[in-house]
Amino acid sequence: QVQLVESGGGVVQAGGSLRLSCAASGGTFRSYSMNWFRQAPGKEREFVSAISWSGGTLYGDSVKGRFTISRDNAKNTVYLQMNSLKPEDAAVYYCAARRGPIQVVARSQDYWGQGTQVTVSS
Repeated sequence: QVQLVESGGGVVQAGGSLRLSCAASGGTFRSYSMNWFRQAPGKEREFVSAISWSGGTLYGDSVKGRFTISRDNAKNTVYLQMNSLKPEDAAVYYCAARRGPIQVVARSQDYWGQGTQVTVSS
């Protein structure tokens, strides 16, 4: 059983930056592709970014060029650096882990964190 704990959310002005972290425990971190999803009120959970065990990355169209995902396998942690934040980026951000290759579909993930709130003021 893998436990995921997100941190780093908060309130930021439009144009600002935040870095989210997701600490994993209870599993072999290197075996998992790590993913970030987000969900705004009244909307479906949306794929944001993913990183494979070897460091390959994938981004949703709405965040390309602004967000950067990375992982530190020694610390069992994945990060999401979010720059040039927009009001439409406001959501609860979830970390997810999946055994094996990247999948961008929420139902394909094996484990989820509890989420961290990101609020962007205009």
